[in-house]
Amino acid sequence: MMNDNLTRKGLRRADPSLPRPLGDAVLRLIWVEHRISRAEIARQACLSRSTVSEIINEILPTGLVREIGEGPSRGGRRPIVLEFQDDACVILGVEMGATHIAVAATDLRGHVLAWESREHPVRMDPPGTRAVIGDLCRTCLDHPAVSGRPLVGIGVAVPSPVNPAVANQLSTVVMPAWEGRLALEALQEELGAPILVDNDANLGALAERWWGAGQDVDHLAYIKVATGIGSGHVINGDIYRGATGVAGEIGHLAIDPHGEPCICGLQGCLVTFVGARALEKRAQELAAEHLDTTLVTHAITIHKIEDAALAGDPLALRVIGEAAEHLGTAIAGLLNVMNPAMVVLGGDLSRLGELILAPLRRTIRNRTLVSSVAAAEILASELGHQSVAVGAATMVLKAALEDSRHFPVIDSARDTAS
Repeated sequence: MMNDNLTRKGLRRADPSLPRPLGDAVLRLIWVEHRISRAEIARQACLSRSTVSEIINEILPTGLVREIGEGPSRGGRRPIVLEFQDDACVILGVEMGATHIAVAATDLRGHVLAWESREHPVRMDPPGTRAVIGDLCRTCLDHPAVSGRPLVGIGVAVPSPVNPAVANQLSTVVMPAWEGRLALEALQEELGAPILVDNDANLGALAERWWGAGQDVDHLAYIKVATGIGSGHVINGDIYRGATGVAGEIGHLAIDPHGEPCICGLQGCLVTFVGARALEKRAQELAAEHLDTTLVTHAITIHKIEDAALAGDPLALRVIGEAAEHLGTAIAGLLNVMNPAMVVLGGDLSRLGELILAPLRRTIRNRTLVSSVAAAEILASELGHQSVAVGAATMVLKAALEDSRHFPVIDSARDTAS
């Protein structure tokens, strides 16, 4: 879905003559190290100093890297230190939930510079959702911490399986009102930046792998609990999507084949037990047995259940305990099949911390037979409610670090004129 020819006013894409793939590899190395000398680049990349100098001379005009002065000497001349400019550009990450939209503007190190969110019936209102996404993106770009920075791209996380070969197509089963089309071309044209799309749980996994609980963990699973339930999987450090992008649809595992119908057409899927609407319904069903609850039956929401559980409400704790048992059963199966080193719980319920994690771990221990599987870490997301939007921005950053032509650079002619 990336269009290299799109530009924002006053910007141009990086010089296509930049030596590649060596130039991209050197830029990634500087990004990883943050500060490094040319001599150290030559050593780590096994390149001659003259080749490194040639590459650096091509990179410096992009504005992504600058020389910041002399570093310590190891004998001989003091080296000139190069520093990656995390604030050179900005990236937008969009999370489309079933009932909300959130947009994060990040720098090139995953730090959130601006954040906007709004409740909206995403699944039922495609035109309205597109309009809200545009509004929130513009608001973030106008934020004082962001305004004026070149935009690298826009990452969009969708609550739908995504086939990488046709990333702008959505599932007509999960999101029928969208008729299979994301259709954000107008926003792409307006902002002059490419749009990349992936599944929300995949991007939650990516964010945790780069910035959160799963840093340096090559095998992890991210479970997003919201209106729907999805899982993203990191295998050997990369997101695993399956043959057609459907890997990770844990919410549609059949827990009870005679259970309630699911939007996917099956019965008794995990989401019908643990999804936000299912938990709200369960709390309403059990309210008559808990006269001491603080939850008001006609106004129960997943967030109120969370608040009540944190306050020790017996009804909320019972609902959360049941959810942990169902979710733990599904995760135990996942551990037995895929053997990740870590499982990160994100989305709704993750802010409950040990209130949900302790019963979840107990269920998993009782249903995993192999000790190495049972030893997997089960943690709550470190990035909280921002994980998916940050992951969407990270997807764009990852693509740009792999192909530096996607980075914008400030037009030198415009700078001189100003």
